[in-house]
Amino acid sequence: MKTFYAVLINSLAASLTNTFVWFAVTFWVYLETKSVIATSVMAGIYFATVALSGFFLGSIVDRYKKKTSMTISGVATLVLYTIALIVYLATPNADFKDSSSTSLWLLITCCLFGAITGNIRSIALATVVTILIEEEGRDKANGLVGTVNGVSFLVASIFSGLVIGFMGMTWMLTLAVGLTVLVLLHLFTIHIPEKEIVQTGTHLENIDIKGTIAVVGLVPGLFGLIFFNTFNNFLGGVFMSLMDAYGLSLVSVQVWGLLWGILSLGFIVGGLVVAKKGLGKKPLRTLFVSNIIMWTICIFFTIQASIVLLGIGMFIYLCLIPVVEATEQTILQKVIPHERQGRVFGFAQSIEQAASPITAFMIGPIAKFIFIPFMTTGAGVQLIGSWFGTGTARGLALLFTVTGVIGLIVTLIAMKSNAYKQLSTIYKQPEPAFTEADAIQVAGN
Repeated sequence: MKTFYAVLINSLAASLTNTFVWFAVTFWVYLETKSVIATSVMAGIYFATVALSGFFLGSIVDRYKKKTSMTISGVATLVLYTIALIVYLATPNADFKDSSSTSLWLLITCCLFGAITGNIRSIALATVVTILIEEEGRDKANGLVGTVNGVSFLVASIFSGLVIGFMGMTWMLTLAVGLTVLVLLHLFTIHIPEKEIVQTGTHLENIDIKGTIAVVGLVPGLFGLIFFNTFNNFLGGVFMSLMDAYGLSLVSVQVWGLLWGILSLGFIVGGLVVAKKGLGKKPLRTLFVSNIIMWTICIFFTIQASIVLLGIGMFIYLCLIPVVEATEQTILQKVIPHERQGRVFGFAQSIEQAASPITAFMIGPIAKFIFIPFMTTGAGVQLIGSWFGTGTARGLALLFTVTGVIGLIVTLIAMKSNAYKQLSTIYKQPEPAFTEADAIQVAGN
C-alpha cells in the first residue's frame, strides 16, 4: 500500500499539471484571439486525440514496465512543454492575437500532446492497481484513483484561470516545466515490483488493435460493458456541450463559476465513498444501479428553472461518476490477464471517449433547430409550456430531460440482457476468463 500511495501521489501531481496546462492554454487562446472557433477547434482536436491515442498508449503500457511507461510519459511531456515555453518566448506577442498564426498553433499543439501523453499514466495506473493491490481491495483502490482525478480537475480548474489572469503564460509554462521535473524526480524514487517481461505475444511491434479486439471477445459480455459505457458517454456529451449555456441562463457567470467549483467536489466525494465502502460483491449491479440513479436525476433536475434543483442534481450526478469508472476498472482488472490490461484499458478508453466529440458536434444543431424552437414558437409552448416554461433555456432543459429518459430506458434494457448475465457469471469466477496463452493463440489467429 505504501508503494501504491506513492504512485497515486505522483500521478496526482502529473494529472494536475497536465489538466492545469490545457485549461490555462484554452483560456489564454480565447483571451488573445477572441475566437470561439479557435477554442472549439481545440476542444474537438483534444477529445478526438484522446479517443484515438488510447490504442497506441495502451500498447506502450503493455510493452514496457509500468514505471518505464510513466517515465516515458513524463519525459515526453517535459520536452513538449519546454518547446512550448521556447516558442512563446521567441514569438512576438502580436502573433498570438492572430488565430491563424503558425506559432500559436505550434504552441497549442505542443501543450496538447504534452497533456495527451500524460494519459499513459492513467492507463498504467489502472494496471499498477492490479500489481500492488489484492483482488478484494481493488475496488477501494480504484475509488482513490477516482478521488485523485476529481482533485486534479477541481484544483486545475481554479488555478489555471488565476495563473493566466495574474501571472501570464510565461509563468504558467515555467510552472508546468518545473512541476513535470519534480514529478519525474519523485518517480525515480518509487520501486514497482513487476516481472521482467510484461508483454508477450506476436504483436510487440505494433498497436495490435485486431489482437485486442479478439482478446476482449474472449470474455462474454465485455463488449457489452464497453459499448454500454460508450453509449452513456454519448449521452453525457449533451451535458458537456450545453450545461454552461443552461447554467448561465439561471445565474451570472461569477456565480456559475463558483458553483461549478463546488459541484466538482462531487468527484472527490464519490471517489472517497468507493475508497471507504468498496463496490460490493456485485460491482456490475452497482454500475447499473448508479446509472439508473444518474439518468433519473437527469430527467428531473431541469424540470423547473431552478438553480437549487440543478445544483443538487448535478452534485449527485458527479458523485456517481467515480463509482461508474471504478466499477469498469475493477471488472477489467479481474477478467483480463495482467499482461493484456494496458491494451484493453487503452482500447476501452478510445472506444468510450470517441462518443463525446461526436455528441459535441451533433448536439448544438439539434438543440438550435429542434428543441429551442419547440419551446419558443413551436408546439411545446402549448403542450407543456404552462408548467414546464418556455424560451431558449427551457428548450435546453427539455433536451436534458429527453436525454435522461433515453439513458434510463437503455440502462434498464441492458440490465436484462444476456451480456449482463454472462459478465456477472464470469466475474464470480476465481480466475480470469482466459490465460495469456489463450490470448496469444487468439491474437495470433
